[in-house]
Parts: sequence; C-alpha cells; structure tokens
Amino acid sequence: MKICALGIPGLAPGRHLLRDPRLDQAHQLVKADEKAYAAVDLVDESALVEADAIVAAPDRVLELILEDVEFVETRLGRDPGPEERAVLEQILPRIESEEPVFRMGLSPEQRAAFDYHALRTASPLTVATADEVADPPALLLRAFRESGHIVFLTVGGKENRAWPLRAGSTAWEAAGCIHTDIQKGFIRAEIISFADFLEAGGETEAKRAGKLRLENRAYVIQDCDLVNFRFGK
Repeated sequence: MKICALGIPGLAPGRHLLRDPRLDQAHQLVKADEKAYAAVDLVDESALVEADAIVAAPDRVLELILEDVEFVETRLGRDPGPEERAVLEQILPRIESEEPVFRMGLSPEQRAAFDYHALRTASPLTVATADEVADPPALLLRAFRESGHIVFLTVGGKENRAWPLRAGSTAWEAAGCIHTDIQKGFIRAEIISFADFLEAGGETEAKRAGKLRLENRAYVIQDCDLVNFRFGK
C-alpha cells in the first residue's frame, strides 16, 4: 500500500518497514532463519491522490482541508449538475468545520456524483501528535492500522513474516498475498489467534492445547492471526 507523509521529517519517500512488536514476540517464540516485517511505500505530496492513506503533521492537515474547501467552492461556482451540486452543498459545511471527507461516510452513489478522489482528505488521514513526529516508526504503524489494514503471520522454517492485508479480507484473499498458486489451490487455512499463541507460549504449544482451527476460504482473517495454508497443485 501507499502512504503519503506530509510534514513528518523522519518519513522520507521510499520503502519503509512496519516494525510491529507482535512479530518480534512471535520471533522469540518460534525459531526461524529470518524475520520479515510488513512494508509500505511512502510517497510525497505529488502522489497524494494515489495514496491509500495520509499521515500528516497538524498544520498540514489544515492546509489540506482549506484546499478541499477551495475545490468544492470552485466546483459549485461552475454550475454543476443537480446530483453533483446536492452532494457538494452537503459536504461543504462539514469540510468548513474541519471534518475530513473520508470520515463523512459518503455512499458509492454520492462519491460517483463528483470527482471524489480530487479531494485532499478523501483518503484515511492520521494526524500525528508531537510525540509521534519524534517517533516515525510508531506513527507509520498507527497510520497503517487506521487506514483499515491488518497483518497476518506465517511462522517457522526459513522466515517469520508479517503480511499486510486489508481488514475484512478472507483466507482465500490472504492466500493470494503469498502466492497465486496457493490461492488457486486453496484447500483450507490452519488458524491460531495471536492471543492463543502468546498464552500457549508458541505455535507447537498452541496446537497441543487445541487452539488450532481449520477454516475455509470464506473465513475473515483477524489481525495478527497465525496462518498456515493447505493447498493442492
């Protein structure tokens, strides 16, 4: 996924690891040759409309909101059609009260009535605190979570790894994050919740305690589930 960082000195464009402490815990409990964090791509303001989420310093958030007010007022001044006008007139006072557009809960039909993605606050927006500006890795992790994303873990063997996934995704969709062949040949997913994994003290111990569940392709992955996919060729 792509995150646009605005006014955060420690977040430069490029590939950044999400240093989730839960993967560190898993790595202590399950032996593996390597540890691989999930990662995101940071982009600058020129690519803001392509970003899945925005993380910004407080002063930059106000700038984005003012730009959205200007955009809506400009559109209204150009005599838009009735559907577009109705939506723009509805959202303008809310933007003026400094409410980001992505929090307004607009329906797909309302979004389609105008150029929704041209708005600067249309993407999930995380506002950094002063402490978080001084701790970019923690801030990036919060922005990832607040944008509606989670991770699932695969552990043991060559690598303990966290995989990024949009919240609400199924086991079948998660399988495709690893490899299309796993998705195509999906048979079932072996799931251990992260809480059960920690309580048992490891993957093997959780299995012995009867905490492993067999789930089908429609199972909705929960944040930090330990997952092992069974698949055919």
